[in-house]
Amino acid sequence: MSEPTDPGSGSSAENAEAENSSSSSGDEASQAEPSMEEIVGEELTLSVEDLVADLEKVTAERDDYLDRLLRLQAEFENYRKAVVKREADAKERANDKIVGELLTVIDACDGAVANGSEDVIPVRNAIVETLAKQGLERLEPTDAPFDPEQHDAVMHEPADDVDGPVVAEVLRVGYGWNGRVIRPAMVRVKG
Repeated sequence: MSEPTDPGSGSSAENAEAENSSSSSGDEASQAEPSMEEIVGEELTLSVEDLVADLEKVTAERDDYLDRLLRLQAEFENYRKAVVKREADAKERANDKIVGELLTVIDACDGAVANGSEDVIPVRNAIVETLAKQGLERLEPTDAPFDPEQHDAVMHEPADDVDGPVVAEVLRVGYGWNGRVIRPAMVRVKG
């Protein structure tokens, strides 16, 4: 077993060799990597024009990213509004369909009342009152000017005493739902 050696106790040849190897590796390191003075010197040699150009480049990139962000936010907001509108329209169409199907029940009740059955009047009135609270309107345009948006003319009779076509008789009541006609009134027109 060898005894530990004191670094100062070694031979001078070994110390010289160690110094030469460390100095040669130091030279290689200094050639491979620039010294701190060289780096600082290069940084100081950057011109003001280069710095301004770099600043303009970074500013342009920032503006581009900001523009993209604002456009994306606007697109998302438009998408959100479109989805809300689509959902509202879908609900409205579903309501229109339900009300349209209930109109046949109301028509059946009206037919039963016209044939002398008084028992269905409370049911009919309950349906009509409930739907009226939600926006159902009855369209009975007798003696009103003919409007093809609200009336469906199934019969026509000439008349000399009126200006333009006028509803002479309502054959089937029309209905509106929240300001829109869901079923036009079937009418006989004169004029």
